[in-house]
Amino acid sequence: MTVSVPAPASAASGPRPAPAADPSGRRVIVTVVAIQLAASLGFFSVMAHLVAHLRHDLGLLAGTVGLVLGVRVGLQFALLLPVGTVTDLLGARRTGMISCAVRALGFVMLGAAESVGALLCAAVVLAVGGALYNPAGHSLLASVGPGSRSGGFAAYVVAQHLATVAGPPMGLLLLGAGPGFALLTGTAAALWTVAGVLFLFVPRPGGKSAPTRFRDVLAGVRAVLGDRAFLVFALLTAPTTLLANHIMTAVPLLGFKPAVATLCFSLLAMVAAAVQPFVAVRRRGERPWVLRSGLLCAAAGFFVLAALDGTQPGPLMLAAVLNGAANGLVQPSVFQRTARRAPPERFGSYYGVLAFCAGMFSFAGDLVIGRLFDLGPAGAAWALTGVGACALLAVAGTMAGPAAGPVAGPARGE
Repeated sequence: MTVSVPAPASAASGPRPAPAADPSGRRVIVTVVAIQLAASLGFFSVMAHLVAHLRHDLGLLAGTVGLVLGVRVGLQFALLLPVGTVTDLLGARRTGMISCAVRALGFVMLGAAESVGALLCAAVVLAVGGALYNPAGHSLLASVGPGSRSGGFAAYVVAQHLATVAGPPMGLLLLGAGPGFALLTGTAAALWTVAGVLFLFVPRPGGKSAPTRFRDVLAGVRAVLGDRAFLVFALLTAPTTLLANHIMTAVPLLGFKPAVATLCFSLLAMVAAAVQPFVAVRRRGERPWVLRSGLLCAAAGFFVLAALDGTQPGPLMLAAVLNGAANGLVQPSVFQRTARRAPPERFGSYYGVLAFCAGMFSFAGDLVIGRLFDLGPAGAAWALTGVGACALLAVAGTMAGPAAGPVAGPARGE
């Protein structure tokens, strides 16, 4: 039985007239989508081939690969707890520019790294840049009117998935040319630099609703931690980052060739992009069944992966379709429901808490899964089955817990 969570106190006064279309809001969406396209193209062109580089070019064990990847993901999302609130202080525009500069440096360091220590340093820099980037982009989208927010986020995620389709093939081409991985990471750094420049075109905020002192920001953190319904939601959705990202680690470790892995990731991204418009229409992402359906698809996808050994491309494509459907349903659902719950001036704080929970879960999962893969095919099967089981536990939690999410019923008071 699902217990509805009441709308925020600010909504108690009843519905307000829908705001008129805001040209600056449309400009924010267009600019942020362009930023996301450039940044994601650089990111996925590298990440689709990073595991193969670490495993085969540098000869690292699966456990060490999991450590490098886990440090990047875990630290990035751990930093979101304070960085989300800092975004409220500095402003999303300024935070976004800083994030792109740091990420560009991280990719340059990654291309030059040949030892575990150097790789971990690069992972730390990439984590800091990612921690700054995510709340900046999401905060800008959350700042537009509620009528445009769902469509804007759908376009934002579609841009990410288009980059996921184009990035891996671009990475293959760059790996085959000249310096190989160094050229690939250098190209990614250049794309993140372009994204940083594009942040200059984001309109400056007209009002002064955001907190201006660190004391105000700390008050925002306390407000989020006092929102018990949202904290339950954050804990129940903690597995979502691991579910979304781990297929890019698992497929190369299972022994699939780079061309097959690239096809898998591209198919996954196309399916996710195709699902986005469905979720964006009429703000369907706020409905609990959307999140649950996505989690069920993710569980099914990892159960399929658990039965593979690197020689079965057909079932791998089925897993890609299931994982793509999961991403297309889960990502916008989590965003829409968080944006509906959080006050506009505190969105960074809310997002930081949500992403912190997801990142810590993903960090721990990557470490355990990497160790299990080192045990051989049986360990890999247990690891992937465990990831699928996490998705099922999240579904059960959203159905039986004290709250299915931060909102229930039609949005009010926006």
